[in-house]
Amino acid sequence: MDAGLKRELEQKVRSGERLSREDGIALYESDDLAWLGGLAHEVRTRKNGDVVHFNVNRHLNMTNVCTASCAYCSFQRKPGEKDAYTMRIEEAVRLAKAMENENLTELHIVNGLHPNLPWRYYPRSLSELKKALPNVSLKAFTATEIHHFETISGMSASDILDELIEAGLESLTGGGAEIFDWEVRQHIVDHRTHWEDWSRIHRLAHSKGLKTPSTMLYGHIEEPRHRVDHVLRLRELQDETGGFQVFIPLRYQHDFVDMQDGKVRNKLQARTTMATGAEALKTFAVSRLLFDNVPHVKVFWVMHGVQTAQLALQHGADDMDGSVVEYKITHDADNYGTPNKLSREDLLDLIRDAGFRPVERNTRYEIIREYPGPDAALRESPQPMRV
Repeated sequence: MDAGLKRELEQKVRSGERLSREDGIALYESDDLAWLGGLAHEVRTRKNGDVVHFNVNRHLNMTNVCTASCAYCSFQRKPGEKDAYTMRIEEAVRLAKAMENENLTELHIVNGLHPNLPWRYYPRSLSELKKALPNVSLKAFTATEIHHFETISGMSASDILDELIEAGLESLTGGGAEIFDWEVRQHIVDHRTHWEDWSRIHRLAHSKGLKTPSTMLYGHIEEPRHRVDHVLRLRELQDETGGFQVFIPLRYQHDFVDMQDGKVRNKLQARTTMATGAEALKTFAVSRLLFDNVPHVKVFWVMHGVQTAQLALQHGADDMDGSVVEYKITHDADNYGTPNKLSREDLLDLIRDAGFRPVERNTRYEIIREYPGPDAALRESPQPMRV
């Protein structure tokens, strides 16, 4: 990137001018990661200061049985496969309650698109979980799942959301987005929920007072222009509804584990390489710069590794996803060493070690507790970049 374009982009960012599609593509073409990260860090600092948000959550996947066979997915199983499972609601409640003594604040529930489970299973599961854990927020179901519920119930998404909200739903999850551009999407997604229905369902959720996350799966067969298009679609929807609280870039994973049973469920990996750490940091930075109307950018450490997640906090991210416990959707694919769980103390240490001040939040990004940051009196204590 020539110096003149750099100055022009810096001026736009510092004056608060919205970046264009062409600007986003130019940022991806830059090989100056330090400059790019510094610019994104200015924006995240302007929005969130020296804070890194986190929460104490449990991810709960009640079934891995799925009618779809998405090309990137190592989680899905077909009915009758040896390791296919579907939890009874009582089992889901038991697993959720196992973390009750750790001051759990959120359950994050995502499932396969089960061909035979009745619609009533889903609101009843939320109702029973809420009854067992009344102080825990339920973040549940992707827009793809809501679309699936329309099919199996014959109800509208609006009525489905009303019933789920009555059962205790506080937020949808952001999944099912992957990459919206059809040029890529037709090769990676094997279900009916594309941009039109994904945006319709999140728009409906926002109209009912729900705040939701948004996501992007990157680092597979897409190009930077597809990532830019993806963010700009979400940015336009956010202009309309204001309902997205956070944007979460999700790093595509190769299917390391399942090769051990002779099955490679990931149909993309023969022609893909996973995003490098540098590419991940660039994606966080460009996303933060483009998505000017969303308050938070989250790094999901399970998909990036702990050290890259810490570095992402210097490249635009201000939220590090929580304690997790078990995230089968990723751990059914990767084998590069991310733990199943980080405790509250682990998260506090990681955030401070990266030079930031930890703030525990709930699902709606309301502050639960603020913690001391790094000890600035210690010379070796890391500090965030100053802007």
